[in-house]
Amino acid sequence: MAARIRYIEAVRQGLQSSMRSDPSVIVLGEDVGYGGPFGATKGLADEFGKGRILDTPISEATVMGMATGAAATGLRPVVEIMFVDFATLAMDQLVNHAAKLGFMTGAFCGCRSRYGSRAA
Repeated sequence: MAARIRYIEAVRQGLQSSMRSDPSVIVLGEDVGYGGPFGATKGLADEFGKGRILDTPISEATVMGMATGAAATGLRPVVEIMFVDFATLAMDQLVNHAAKLGFMTGAFCGCRSRYGSRAA
């Protein structure tokens, strides 16, 4: 029987596993270098460095825009948004930019997302 762990610990372990197996995975978000408010990224900056765990300004739209640009260049960004209430602030970047990038550039570049299929 598998050990029982808290959901937030499973998220942290999943991020850690992905980052160990794929050097193109990066994490962006507010206070992620310090572990975030709930500890989802605790210890990741120590293991992977500040080049892959990126603290961002308090602007969800900016964070999602950065992730879109990073994905378009081949990186695999993971965006941590502290509270679900703030997810709507990132939706413009996600819906109107990331999801359409492949179509807008004639499949020159595109983004892969958990919220949609590859556009290019």
